[in-house]
Amino acid sequence: MTRPGEPRKIFAEMNLIPLIDISLILVIIFMILTPTLIQSQITVKLPQSQSGAPPPSETTLQVQISREGVFLIDGDPVKQSRFESELALRLSGASKKNVLVQADKAVSIEKVVFVLDAAKRLGVQKLGIGVLPKDRE
Repeated sequence: MTRPGEPRKIFAEMNLIPLIDISLILVIIFMILTPTLIQSQITVKLPQSQSGAPPPSETTLQVQISREGVFLIDGDPVKQSRFESELALRLSGASKKNVLVQADKAVSIEKVVFVLDAAKRLGVQKLGIGVLPKDRE
């Protein structure tokens, strides 16, 4: 408290409560939006097979082709014109060169053959085509 005739002192403290409130609100918003963003990613409907293959190992490079014709290498979208150079870059550091191709049912066979041909030219040791077992959808 100030006495009459004394000059007032300046209140020079930083108030962090509003900053903390805004930060917590942003965290809550991101927690709510994350599942929606993950669900809106590209989905590939694989064809079914009588004998399903085991899940790919860590040394396998996954190439997905969506219904719209978008190429993905380990989840990263790549243009068709740059596909072979990007695949070569990803395979350069790998000791075992394995590629698993997962294409949507509606994708034309030409796009799958394009991927298989590019992988063979780059010296891939094992090529695989991803399918779902008959009982899964």
